[in-house]
Amino acid sequence: MKVFRIVGGQALHGSVPISGAKNAALPIFAACLLTDQPCTITNVPDLSDIRFMAEILEHLGAEVTRLDANSWRICARELKCVAPYELVRQMRASICLLGPLVGRMRKARVSFPGGCVIGPRPIDLHIKGLRKLGCQVEIEGGFIVVDASELRGSPVFLGGRNGSTVTGTANMIMAAVLAPGVTVIENAAAEPEVSDLCEMLVRMGARIQGGGSHSIRIEGVSSLSGTTHSIIPDRIEAGTFLLAAAMTGGDIQLNGIIPSHNSALLDRLEAAGARPDVGVDSIRLCTDPGKLRPVDIITMPYPGFPTDLQAQMCSLMTVVDGISIITERIYPNRFMHVPELQRMGADISIEGSSAIIKGTSSLSGAPVMASDLRASAALVIAALAARGETWIQRVYHIDRGYERIDEKLRMLSVTIERLPDSEMPASIKEIA
Repeated sequence: MKVFRIVGGQALHGSVPISGAKNAALPIFAACLLTDQPCTITNVPDLSDIRFMAEILEHLGAEVTRLDANSWRICARELKCVAPYELVRQMRASICLLGPLVGRMRKARVSFPGGCVIGPRPIDLHIKGLRKLGCQVEIEGGFIVVDASELRGSPVFLGGRNGSTVTGTANMIMAAVLAPGVTVIENAAAEPEVSDLCEMLVRMGARIQGGGSHSIRIEGVSSLSGTTHSIIPDRIEAGTFLLAAAMTGGDIQLNGIIPSHNSALLDRLEAAGARPDVGVDSIRLCTDPGKLRPVDIITMPYPGFPTDLQAQMCSLMTVVDGISIITERIYPNRFMHVPELQRMGADISIEGSSAIIKGTSSLSGAPVMASDLRASAALVIAALAARGETWIQRVYHIDRGYERIDEKLRMLSVTIERLPDSEMPASIKEIA
């Protein structure tokens, strides 16, 4: 396995392009199964999760061709309806195969998905929504088995304990576009990634109104055509780089982004005393972390503060003088990064679904272990600001969601190496 060696105490300087959004690309790859015509998807991030999804689509019978590093062609002329455990277990987002298989095949057998270990992420709303559309859904031997022979449009309410469901909304949209009649999804997720999916489906011939709002109306059609679609920029990658710059006192510019997608983060950065310079498709941030103020944050569905930036914001607040409180409303147990930040000197205590952070003057480098995708990003940006060296193990987590993050950080004058774990010093291994 690979590890990162990061020399801390270096401010980020320069400009960096932001990649396409993984959380938009994965359901869009799945949506290609809704037609027997070819779809070309561009601005796709080069990530392990993308390659996993491509492998699953091939297993289902699709012809998948990688045109270049960031472009793919998918044509599902022939299609099977079974997504096996050995593939699906590798990532949570594979659950979004349910919708297109139900819509096109009128049946599906999809294994319960895997992914990051960040607490329970039930799929009860997916099942509830499919049943509202006339499907029979059973759980058999770890598989979700759907008989959609009576698929039809219907009102669907997707409210849950922690708000709307993004992948559940995507599944309902993809099932409904080929369902006879009209489907109205209430309490739909309004995330930009859902809007991107709707935009592609409309290009394919779907009749969708309200994509990107909490009420989506879909009039089913008999078939969809192929299309070409470019994935939106990754707002979580953009937010991670902004927080890294704020934590290190850097001066960076992000290019090729949609600034409005990060409104909640920009609001919290401004509340903390930062002054981001927002352009049409760029953001520049130059700040002194010693002058930042603590802020309180509650994660919420879009357009609220994203849960996928909670861990990174925890890192920033560890070096901001004062006390800040970060409350996790989406995945209340999503604090697996905290023990590793404590190894670096962070003063954090967990009270229920909140992290109480008392800022310290600085962190110190240490051997740490990445537990999930966003936790690994939090450890990387903490390491950038820490004194000395930090060795981060299990960096395959970060490769699931950040395209060549080590290369991009080197573009910003950071000393970071990707090394075999065998090159970790023996003294570090003993501590780890």
